[in-house]
Amino acid sequence: MSRIGKLPVNLPKGVTVNVSDTNVVSVKGPLGELTQMVDKDLKVEVVGNEIILSRPSESKNHKSLHGLYRALLHNMVVGVSEGYRKYLELVGVGYRAEAKGQNLEMSLGFSHEVNIMLPNEVKVETKTERRSNPIITLTSIDKQLIGHVAAKIRSLRPPEPYKGKGIKFVGEQLRRKAGKSASV
Repeated sequence: MSRIGKLPVNLPKGVTVNVSDTNVVSVKGPLGELTQMVDKDLKVEVVGNEIILSRPSESKNHKSLHGLYRALLHNMVVGVSEGYRKYLELVGVGYRAEAKGQNLEMSLGFSHEVNIMLPNEVKVETKTERRSNPIITLTSIDKQLIGHVAAKIRSLRPPEPYKGKGIKFVGEQLRRKAGKSASV
């Protein structure tokens, strides 16, 4: 058995799950609704307040799909009940960020401003205080989408290893290098 796949997905209060004949699972909760197409070989059942996935055989493909779809369904349940947040920190002199609706304007040390139009499913907030680095907060119910958007923003100016300047996740440990040392 897949260690992940055999675990049931617990449904918190206020979350409902519908499974159609074509294995399309829709999860509805207080924060919104998400749908996911599950492989036709897997069987999805809602028993009480749990989602249980089962696979037809012990083949390698079925084992991998079993764990994958269980994890995806769990992420959907957590997303519609609690939501996901990602925090990005801009480290560098003159780096700033400003959110205008779904548009994120950043000054990252280039000769021009960088503008990103975010999807409607992702909400963005920026916080800038004196003597601290600007923080970008992304909020969404879709874990995959918020991770993709955060990685896209980080890729605009990844942190460099000498001074640590760039866009990094809050709490991320950077691998620092020693610079040139003076010869004695």
